[in-house]
Amino acid sequence: MGVNCIHCGEDCGKHPVLLDDKPFCCHGCKTVYQILNTKEMGQYYRIRPMSGIRIEQTETGNKYAYLELEEIREKLLDFSDGGFSKVSLFIPGIHCASCIWLLENLNTLNPGIIQSAVNFPDKTVSITFKDEQISLRQLVELLASIHYIPEITLDKLDKKESQRSDRNVLLKIGIAAFSFMNVMLYNFPEYLPGGEELGGFFTRVFGWLSLLLSLPVVFYSASDYYLSAFKGLKHRMINIDLPITLGIFTLFFQSAYEIISGHGIGYMDSLTGLVFFLLIGKWYQGKTYQALSFERDYKSYFPVAVTTLVDDNEQTIPLSKLKKGHHILIRNQELIPADSRLVKGNANIDYSFVTGESLPVPKNMNDFIFAGGRQVGSTIELVVEKEVEQSYLTQLWNQDSNKQQSESGLNTLVNKVSESFTVAILFVAFSAGVYWLLNDSSLALFAFTSVLIIACPCALALTVPFTFGSTMRAFGRSGFYIKNSEVIENLQKIDTVVFDKTGTITLNRSLKARFVGEPLTRDELCMIKSLAASSGHPLSTAVKENIDCEGLLEVEDFQEIPAMGTSALICGKRVSMGSKKFITGKADESSGSTAVYVFIENRVAGYFQIENTYRDGLAEIVNRLQKKYELYLLSGDNASEKKNLSVIFGSGKNLFFNQSPSDKMGFVKKLKENARKVLMIGDGLNDAGALLESDVGLTIADDIYSFSPACNGIVEAGKFDRLYDFLDFSHLAMKVVKLSFAISFLYNIIGLFFAVQGTLSPIIAAILMPVSSVSVVAFATFSVHYLSTRKIS
Repeated sequence: MGVNCIHCGEDCGKHPVLLDDKPFCCHGCKTVYQILNTKEMGQYYRIRPMSGIRIEQTETGNKYAYLELEEIREKLLDFSDGGFSKVSLFIPGIHCASCIWLLENLNTLNPGIIQSAVNFPDKTVSITFKDEQISLRQLVELLASIHYIPEITLDKLDKKESQRSDRNVLLKIGIAAFSFMNVMLYNFPEYLPGGEELGGFFTRVFGWLSLLLSLPVVFYSASDYYLSAFKGLKHRMINIDLPITLGIFTLFFQSAYEIISGHGIGYMDSLTGLVFFLLIGKWYQGKTYQALSFERDYKSYFPVAVTTLVDDNEQTIPLSKLKKGHHILIRNQELIPADSRLVKGNANIDYSFVTGESLPVPKNMNDFIFAGGRQVGSTIELVVEKEVEQSYLTQLWNQDSNKQQSESGLNTLVNKVSESFTVAILFVAFSAGVYWLLNDSSLALFAFTSVLIIACPCALALTVPFTFGSTMRAFGRSGFYIKNSEVIENLQKIDTVVFDKTGTITLNRSLKARFVGEPLTRDELCMIKSLAASSGHPLSTAVKENIDCEGLLEVEDFQEIPAMGTSALICGKRVSMGSKKFITGKADESSGSTAVYVFIENRVAGYFQIENTYRDGLAEIVNRLQKKYELYLLSGDNASEKKNLSVIFGSGKNLFFNQSPSDKMGFVKKLKENARKVLMIGDGLNDAGALLESDVGLTIADDIYSFSPACNGIVEAGKFDRLYDFLDFSHLAMKVVKLSFAISFLYNIIGLFFAVQGTLSPIIAAILMPVSSVSVVAFATFSVHYLSTRKIS
């Protein structure tokens, strides 16, 4: 008996290629094995021993030389700037966990690859790479060398592929339907009293005709089930198509034996009917899931607001209304929402949101700037070159460049149950078949095939994505936008809520700022307003809104230090604004109101006294949350508001002031070390670290805000008072998931109860199988919709 290749699992033949006494079927597998072990990727073989990856034996030569043409690169690349590029490639060879793992670790095969992420349903991989270390051509050649050959087309073929796939399914259904109806006709005498009086000649002729008509059904219409089962077994996986395949082949060979041997007409009517209804169910499921796919695949389209310039006046519009040719203003640390060109200001673009690399890229006048970049420095003016696709920004939000996303506990449980489910069904089917063979052989075939057909884990596997997808959409309609479905699972585990103060529980645009100090000239007020306008911090916004000055001055050498302040050159003078420590070097130990100090040229001019205005419904939401959660407040300001906030929060013991960004992050980290599940609610500016550290991080969105990729969700400012309802609804969503699980298990138990008795026809089983999946999915979707209209709408 031959040995199998330790890399791909194929038979090595008589003369295996050896390396360290390990057998390989070819030099390609040996080379990949050496690469993986050199890069310490040996765990690949523990994840999925039979990967099916091979290096191409033939040289690619100039096959991919066209990828060096600039016009081709521009069409294929999603992003290219500052020496970094990003491309999304369709790779049909992606088929298992091993593929995903290896493709998401491409950076260990070539250091020029920064990160890669696989979209398994779409079989695409998104790769960010350094141009100076690896070209697009070399990247594609690397993928081809490990047998992940991309299909590169410059046309959008998705729709054509979908239409072709639909035609294939309909053709198979048509063939199965034609055969089923005719075989039923040939078997019609068997259904009527006296059918046994039909002559033996006609019985044999009808039997052979039934056999001939069943051949295209078995070997063409049902072929997808065999291929899926075979691929699963090849990679040592048992999927749901294996029992279906066994059921079809059992009916076919048993019937063929009876017809050929002359012992009867067989069960070709049940066989062709089984395949027909399986395909109808498959088509119906596809159409149903396609109709509900927005629920399943829903991604939050968060309400980014954009500041446009119309006749030199600032105007705020929703991102969806941004058009080509619009002039937009981008302040320090604000996200660039659309591909644009620079027309005014000094641009330094941080593309870490896109590439994972945070080194700012300087831009010259009229330079092209990609969406997803973040301005570092003073305010710039851009002209939109391409209408925004918000799905692109959403994709960036879901992209995590800092850590590998671990699969949620619920999905892990579902996957394990689904994998074990098929094995259990095979055991039950064989047990039922053996039992009836020993007791009543006439029931054995139906018992065996019905068990294989009716039991299905699909409903179980689909419950989570459809329920959570529907919940995300319900949240979105109510002004709560979350990053992905895992956030819902984490939300219902929360036991501690931490609030930031400024910009979170206070109203940015209602803050009153009164200047205290020596009188300022009009020019000085304009300089202060111009500096404040370059920052998105709520206190800067308050200062800007309370200064009456027409037009803004040019800001140079702008710098912003988190939790400290801002500084710039305006009209040749150094102007700074921020905390007392930042401006004077002395700590602010006063218990008065919040103060923003101002430095102009060579003197401390005074400070703006900020009067906080809290969001509507704050006291009510705090009161509701306190009944279920432990609450904390963290603020970078002094304790001037402690007395007022103590009244709202009930006491001052959980109120902490003069907290730096690192203090906030450390506080959240300490809570988590004490086994607390933490929800952090901030503005995404000085608390980005705390948002990242928390189990769930939310930001409150006013009409203009600096979008923070650190957050897991965004709450519209007007929906702040619904925060408790949102948290409570996450618990309802989990109850829907559990109830859907119960329905799925109950269906399978009842179906198996009748199937093992041999009283259930395979045709009926084939009808019930897709109906169960669709009914569970519909229940989950419409339950969430109904509950959302009552609880959060």
